[in-house]
Amino acid sequence: MHIPDGYLSPQTYVPLYGASFIFWAVALKKFKKDMSAKYIPYLAMASAFSFLIQMFNIPIPGGTTGHAVGAGIIAILLGPWTAVIAVSVVLIIQAVVFGDGGITAIGANCFNMAVVMPFVSYWIFKVVKGNSKGGMRLYTAAFLSGWLGLSIAALITAVEFGIQPLIAMSSDGRPLYAPYPLSVAVPVMALEHLLLFGIVEGIVTVLLLKYFIKHEPDLIYAVKEY
Repeated sequence: MHIPDGYLSPQTYVPLYGASFIFWAVALKKFKKDMSAKYIPYLAMASAFSFLIQMFNIPIPGGTTGHAVGAGIIAILLGPWTAVIAVSVVLIIQAVVFGDGGITAIGANCFNMAVVMPFVSYWIFKVVKGNSKGGMRLYTAAFLSGWLGLSIAALITAVEFGIQPLIAMSSDGRPLYAPYPLSVAVPVMALEHLLLFGIVEGIVTVLLLKYFIKHEPDLIYAVKEY
């Protein structure tokens, strides 16, 4: 889901930079206000985990690639605003240092994977788990949060690709950026994440949640809030 340079028009990546800056500013403010110093190592570990899991980037027929992100479990453990910071740091480092994702697309990539996914995953988890503190309902909520969070982030990425031929064309009608319309981009991105990468994300979310419930239950932000 790392969008490279040249795939999004300025009409798309500039507003997404703006949206991401708003979320970064709010996230940093909340982090400074609410997060105690003892959680800083967990933030660092969350970023390291997200960086590692995103390295397993697998090409898929149709000209795209897919991977897990880890944003869902970070949002569950540390809260969605902390996940915004953790995953954004990873995406910025990947773009600037490793060329994984474009510089112009940093705002878009952060919006998709560090904003949309954490908040979608977090609220799916909260709604599905209800008042449950353990058991199958809690783990079902964790799986759905990872699976659907990643799938919805991929869908939004696909829409960003798919609208390019509509909003940025040359005088003779040729697309200037991503050439594939919504009818191609949406099925390719949605299916690969619904059927493969989203399931991996869901399983990883469940396994890590089980670990923390057993070893550090007081850490889990989404369970201890009430």
